[in-house]
Amino acid sequence: MGSVTAVQTEQAKKVTTYDLARAENGFLIELFKDGNKTTVYLSCAKLGAFKGYHYHKVRAARYVCIAGTMKIILYVDGKREEHVLTSNPPTRLFIPPQIPTGLQNIGAEDGWLINYPDPAYDPDLKDEQVDFTQEELDNGTWKNKL
Repeated sequence: MGSVTAVQTEQAKKVTTYDLARAENGFLIELFKDGNKTTVYLSCAKLGAFKGYHYHKVRAARYVCIAGTMKIILYVDGKREEHVLTSNPPTRLFIPPQIPTGLQNIGAEDGWLINYPDPAYDPDLKDEQVDFTQEELDNGTWKNKL
């Protein structure tokens, strides 16, 4: 069984995120990696920002809010569900794959979510995430993108 015997540092990748209109809405930081796969990441939504809507074909999400107040909007069997996550009390939200999801910062500060995706994010898995608008969600045309 191998172990690391020396203190190490490494650069954590930070990626600016944008909404569908290409306005900056926050960032992601890869917290833990397993090879080229991201096993844990931080998602930040700027004050008032919306991230989504998106759909994961094979990946589930596990969100924990560590700062701010985030509304997680889901469409389960075509019905809208809203879950508000805050850091106090910390609550974990599990979202299975194939659930349209949006993230909205409804707090007075940046919202920070930790996500433990299952399976881990794999950059080689192309077209796993599908992005769409509220209008496409409302009229059902988002399904044409799958």
